Amino acid sequence: MKITYTARKVNLRDNFKQRAEKKLLKFERLFSDDAAVNVVVTLEKNRQTVEVTVRDNGMVYRAESTMDEMNDALDKVVDILMRQIRKNKTRLEKKIKSESISDFIAANFDDGEAQDDDFQVVRKKQVIIKPISVDEAILEMNMVNHNFFMFINAETDDVNVVYRRADGNYGLLEPSAD
Repeated sequence: MKITYTARKVNLRDNFKQRAEKKLLKFERLFSDDAAVNVVVTLEKNRQTVEVTVRDNGMVYRAESTMDEMNDALDKVVDILMRQIRKNKTRLEKKIKSESISDFIAANFDDGEAQDDDFQVVRKKQVIIKPISVDEAILEMNMVNHNFFMFINAETDDVNVVYRRADGNYGLLEPSAD
C-alpha cells in the first residue's frame, strides 16, 4: 500500500503519520501492493477532519470524520472503513484477496454485531429524463424537494446527476470510463 498525506490549513506531525500508518497497515493484507491510500487532514474552526480514500483494483473505499482532535477522527475513520468492509464482506470477497477477508473480519470484530450481507431494493421507480442545463436540474431538484436529480446534460448529451451536499452546496456526477 502506498500512503500519501495531504494537509489543509494544518501541519501534520510525524507521530500522526506513524499512527495512521500503523492503523492502515491492518488493511494491508486485504488489498494489493498497488493499493493507493490518500489521507487528507483539514482544520476548520478548531474542528479537524480526517478523510481516508483507498483505491485498489477499480474499487474505492472512503470514510470521513470530523472531531476536535485529529487522532480521534483517525480512529473513527478506521472504524468506519472496517464496518464498510465487514458489511460488504460477500461482495468484496470477489474483488479483494478472498482468503484474507474472513480472517481480517474475525480478528477485528466481535460476533455481537449484526451481519447484513444482503441489500434489499424496496422501491423501483422509472423517471423520464430530458435534456436540460445543470442550473435547470438544480432548480427542478429543489422544486421537488429531493437530494438528487437525474437528467440529460444539454451540453454533453450524457446522463448526469446533481445532488445536494452535506455542506449545503451542490455536486454534479458525470459518467467516466476511468
